[in-house]
Amino acid sequence: MNHRASIFFALIFLVAAVAFAHGEKRHVLGKVVKINPDSIVVRQTDGKSVEVKIVETTVFLKNGQPAKLSDLTVGDRTAIHATPKGKILEADEVKFRALPRTQASKKAQP
Repeated sequence: MNHRASIFFALIFLVAAVAFAHGEKRHVLGKVVKINPDSIVVRQTDGKSVEVKIVETTVFLKNGQPAKLSDLTVGDRTAIHATPKGKILEADEVKFRALPRTQASKKAQP
């Protein structure tokens, strides 16, 4: 029984460590709806739009490869790891991928 209790507490500790791993970081998941020189607006899966500021240290990854802001296009799916600074979110990392051509062309047609 003692062995089971130690496994149980180890699992609780592991879950807690994973839950707090990102600290104050925030994830913004969704589709890019607007790109500005200093920010990205993302429509999240709940329909709400969120603006995330781009800073000098922001890292961009397209399909897992190094990229830059100019590689990002409206309609791309994105996962942004951001740090809250007051009411502003500053992007630490922007991961994105383009929609497949067939989906992108369907979205462009009325």
